[in-house]
Amino acid sequence: MKTHIKVVGWLYIIFSLMGLLSAVIVIIAVAGGGMISGNDLAIRITALVAAIVGGILVLFSLPGLIVGAGLLGMKAWARVLAIVLGILNLLIVPVGTLLGIYTLYVMLDKETEALLEE
Repeated sequence: MKTHIKVVGWLYIIFSLMGLLSAVIVIIAVAGGGMISGNDLAIRITALVAAIVGGILVLFSLPGLIVGAGLLGMKAWARVLAIVLGILNLLIVPVGTLLGIYTLYVMLDKETEALLEE
């Protein structure tokens, strides 16, 4: 089960890094679209939208990075947070659902509980 814990940790880090990359792409694409237009109002509006959407993506990605690092370090607190994120990820079809199912399978196992209590 120790290997499964490490795999879940890396999956959360990868999933979160993809979210951060998405944030960068959204910010560049949306703000860049406003800049291309050359219209001052469009530039301000697209910059605001880019900041909000990009900020939300970053905000949703950070817990996964924290959980991933915690699981790789075999921290007890990471198990509880991973269970919460696993449940929330069930709503993100299809990849998040698979990650959520795997997370719950690993984190709710008795052996995992014992490993992460040490």
